[in-house]
Formats: sequence, C-alpha cells, structure tokens
Amino acid sequence: MPQPNSTFVEEARDAALGAWALVLGRQDAARHFDFSPRGVIGSFIALVLAVAVSVFGPQLFGVPTPSGMAGGMALLSVLLFALQIGAAYIVLQTMGRLDGILPYLVADNWVNFYVSLVGALGIVLFGGSDFILLAVGLVSIVVEVNIARRIVTLAPMQIVIFIAAQIAAQFVGLMVLGGLIMQAAA
Repeated sequence: MPQPNSTFVEEARDAALGAWALVLGRQDAARHFDFSPRGVIGSFIALVLAVAVSVFGPQLFGVPTPSGMAGGMALLSVLLFALQIGAAYIVLQTMGRLDGILPYLVADNWVNFYVSLVGALGIVLFGGSDFILLAVGLVSIVVEVNIARRIVTLAPMQIVIFIAAQIAAQFVGLMVLGGLIMQAAA
C-alpha cells in the first residue's frame, strides 16, 4: 500500500499503477491504492479533476461544444456519480460488506480520473470516434468488474449484482436527469 504521507503526485503515480493492474486483472492491484482517510480525499480530488478533464478538456484543445453544454455535462456527471455510489452503498450494505465502500471509492475515483484522461485525449486526437468510445467503454467495464473482484473482494454472483445495480442506477439517472439537464442547457 502506498505511504499515507506521500504527495498527491506520488499518490497519482501509484494509483496509475493500480489502475493498470486492474485493467490486467492482477491480484496485487489493491497495494497501489491508499485506502487511508487521506487517500480517500486524494481520490476525490482526482475525481473532480476527472470531471473537469472530461467535460472541459476537449474545449481547451479547440473541440467545439454548444454553449452551456459543458456545465450541463459537469452537473450530470456529478449526479450520475452520486447515483452510482448510492447504488453501490445500498448493495454493499445489503450484502453485509460495507467494509468495501471506501476501497471501492478510492479505486473507482482514480480509475475514473485515468479513463477521463484517455477519453479526452482520444477526443482530441481522433475526434471522438465510435471506436475510441467503444474501447474506453469496454475497458471501463473490465476495470469495474476487477475493482469488485480485486479491491472489494466480492464473490462472482455478488459482482454481478453490484455492477448491475450501478448500471441500472446510472441508466435511470441518465434517462431522467440527462433529458432534464440537456433540455435546460439548450
């Protein structure tokens, strides 16, 4: 496990190694993340940066977006994240595994940071092609399963329930909130 007194840059480096270990499904992925209270805070800083990078990053490189769309997307991202975490919390509580919520948050926040960087880079370099979106989506699913397996240490059927609950919460949120927010932004 990374040292709790490391700098944010060192924590980010260690988390990058952990994210890569999760992509590969390695058993030792958890040792790269800081699950201390300081590590939880660092991961939320990374999450805020992830939202900023994914929403505003492409604009910095001249990719045009409609007026007000970035703010709406940032709000939608925050609301969908809250629904995802709420679903994860409820499922873990039901399973008697609330001990896994903070490790889940730390790993998921850091992974979101790196997925956002790769996604924003893909949009800038390749114009947001469907192939890049599909590739990032598939890697995200693999990583989420591996977080449930390697970080939270859930059993196979628990993983299915855990992931399905989060997907369902985000889908419903996207349908309801996404329509409202995008309508307001337009």
